[in-house]
Amino acid sequence: MTLHLYFARRFFMSFLGVAVSVAVLLLMIELMDKLGDFPDRSFGDVLAVALLEMPWEIYDILPLFIILGAVALFLRLSRSSELVVLRAAGRSALRGLMGPVCVALLIGILGVAVGNPFVASTSKRVHDLKLLYEGANTASLAISSEGLWLRQGGPEGQTVIFAQSASSDLGTLYEPTFLDFGPDGTPQRRIKAGAAQLGDGEWRMHDVKIWDLTTEGNPEAEAQRRDALSIQSDLTQQRIIDGFGRPQYIPIWDLPEFIGELEASGFSARRYAIWFQSELSRPVFFAALVLMSAAFTIRHARGANMGLMVLMAVIIGFGLHYIRNFAQILGESGQIPVALAAWAPPVAALLFALGLILHLEDG
Repeated sequence: MTLHLYFARRFFMSFLGVAVSVAVLLLMIELMDKLGDFPDRSFGDVLAVALLEMPWEIYDILPLFIILGAVALFLRLSRSSELVVLRAAGRSALRGLMGPVCVALLIGILGVAVGNPFVASTSKRVHDLKLLYEGANTASLAISSEGLWLRQGGPEGQTVIFAQSASSDLGTLYEPTFLDFGPDGTPQRRIKAGAAQLGDGEWRMHDVKIWDLTTEGNPEAEAQRRDALSIQSDLTQQRIIDGFGRPQYIPIWDLPEFIGELEASGFSARRYAIWFQSELSRPVFFAALVLMSAAFTIRHARGANMGLMVLMAVIIGFGLHYIRNFAQILGESGQIPVALAAWAPPVAALLFALGLILHLEDG
């Protein structure tokens, strides 16, 4: 137990040193970038945006911290011959990896359980601040069992949009109803369409029926029908998607309920399900990265080309990270099942790393 605690403490301090160093560098880069993006804002406003972006930046590259921390630890252990002493005492170096692996699992679990909700809150806040500083507004959106509700417009008037369903990319609304309101909040007209497609700054509708609500007569009797109609819009597909909330904007504890609401409303929740399962598999992936780093660096520093081994460990670690991201993309597009996209890369990486260590380890 003492040995496991020793290696666990060494790995955590190595991980912490890498994380702090990279985080300071990232903050400086982010601050310089934001000063260029918002030249009209005060330094305090820009610094606030940069600081709010840091939790997501750090959370997103936690695998990098795990890889570099593990490589730094095992490289030091090899150079100090501590692993040689461990083997000479009759214990396999594989047993010495239990401490770092447990720390990596704990970092992953705490990151998902505690870090994820915090990152979701700060990410949503920085998104809203950016829109505010850029003079734009995010799309007001609500999901119900009846369908999708949207709002667009500004001080000159608002338009409330209801659709029974939408395409997977939210670029087309089916059976939409548009209700225009004037600046004083009085209804101006109602538009019913068979479908509405979002184009460049406009909604293009087909099979349209228009009711004028400003006249004192019977709106139904005076209703007009058109084959096609275009109305201006300040919405974009990205703003509508952001109105749904990107997966990283939603705390993991709220994701199951949110996924259920989307599916009950007839919308695809695949990308949210992929994100949820990927977050659950994150601790396993961290453990796999520690084992993969160890497979190349636990050998004695004088017995091999350690520089090449370190380079291979980092490259393969990055490769596993991008393979995991690629699998998530395939899962979001429906090419492979959700569970396979989220769990196959971490589990495969873990088994591959274990097999490699067992093959190379002679203790």
